[in-house]
Amino acid sequence: MPLLQTRPIRDLHSLLEPLVALSALSANVRADFAAVFDHEGDSYRVPRIVFTGPAAAHEPDPIRLGLFGGLHGDEPASVLALIAFLERLADEPARATGYELVVYPLCNPVGYARDTRHNGAGLDLNRQFWRGSEQPEVVALERELSFNRFHGLITLHADDTAEGIYGYTHGHVLNEALLEPALRSASYIIPRDRRANIDGFLARHGKIESCYQGVLAAPSGQRPRPFDLIFETPARDPLERQVEAAVTALDTILDEYRVFLAYAQNL
Repeated sequence: MPLLQTRPIRDLHSLLEPLVALSALSANVRADFAAVFDHEGDSYRVPRIVFTGPAAAHEPDPIRLGLFGGLHGDEPASVLALIAFLERLADEPARATGYELVVYPLCNPVGYARDTRHNGAGLDLNRQFWRGSEQPEVVALERELSFNRFHGLITLHADDTAEGIYGYTHGHVLNEALLEPALRSASYIIPRDRRANIDGFLARHGKIESCYQGVLAAPSGQRPRPFDLIFETPARDPLERQVEAAVTALDTILDEYRVFLAYAQNL
């Protein structure tokens, strides 16, 4: 599969084939599934790809991050960006030095196959988390979030009302400290959305503090709290530019979090 897609691939086997190939070719990649479930007579899978970067000399244990895409099935850029990101890491593993990245590029496979925002039950999965949902995708991802206790979460989305890139910080200082350089670097590809109101929320320089209830997040009892970022691309922009902007943002967040940890250790 070419690194940057100009059209989304709706056939799930063809979409995921590069990830299967990566796991066979790279010792850094392990691919399996967080969930397998049936819907209307067809079998669907939520893929889970673990990319283990080279060990950092000063860190005995890797930094574990969870990366999520495709929660809304009509946002192909979020899926393709994570696949492209994994392909680049396989070519240059040093970019993930010190990290273990657990990547869920296709959280809503039924919605993706049908090109719909909602899952097979007609629900917006990104309003269902930690609300007692019985949807198989949500149950599986909540289990992953509880088990892995990630140091950080990054969720990719694409907004068809956006006028540029933007993101959610949930009002936390570290989130803003990581999102700002990500927006700055990605803005060389797609300018940031600088409106005062984005997606129904007050915004400042493309950053929103508030958020919807029920979005994908760490369990409420997890301590310490992980950083938690949502990065949005404008869905009406060319797909290849959305993918490139998201991949650039991911690279920047990894670099900036390394800097933050190094600084914190020296305090």
